[in-house]
Amino acid sequence: MTDPIDLFGEWFDEARAAGVEVPEAMTLATADADGRPSARMLLLKSADERGFTFFTGYESRKGRELAENPRAALVFHWRPVGRQVRVEGAVRRLSAEESDAYWATRPARSRAAASRQSEPLESLEALEAEAERLLAEHGGEVPRPERWGGYVLEPEAIELWQHRDDRLHQRVRYTRAREGWQVERLAP
Repeated sequence: MTDPIDLFGEWFDEARAAGVEVPEAMTLATADADGRPSARMLLLKSADERGFTFFTGYESRKGRELAENPRAALVFHWRPVGRQVRVEGAVRRLSAEESDAYWATRPARSRAAASRQSEPLESLEALEAEAERLLAEHGGEVPRPERWGGYVLEPEAIELWQHRDDRLHQRVRYTRAREGWQVERLAP
């Protein structure tokens, strides 16, 4: 039986090789404590045996929703290669050390951390001025704010969808079980 995370990695590499622009772009769907859903685009940072990793502000709408309801879904759509991947599972925060390590790889201006995601903004000029202030204050090495870090979505289900003519698409769903991944084919 093929591991669906390994298969995701193969599909991801094939999408990149085929020239898919930003293959790491994904939709993240969350829901608040009352079940009200919301979705937005993010960038995948890694996918491995632990799951699918991304970074964001803990105080952003998605961060607040994940604190209230630590379950989410991801969707990758690579139209040029006719493929889609859906992932569902529990979400947990990464350690501060892992978040710090990724933070250090970001360009200095991206580390300015002036933005409080999802909060009302006075003006773009004020945001840019705060970013410049932080860069100057910290000599370009702005430390990671505690309100920002990484998450890993630990997959419980992964569905791989392959386009076929006449809407006879191939859909395969992997569901995590005690003994590994269970596989089932789904009707298109």
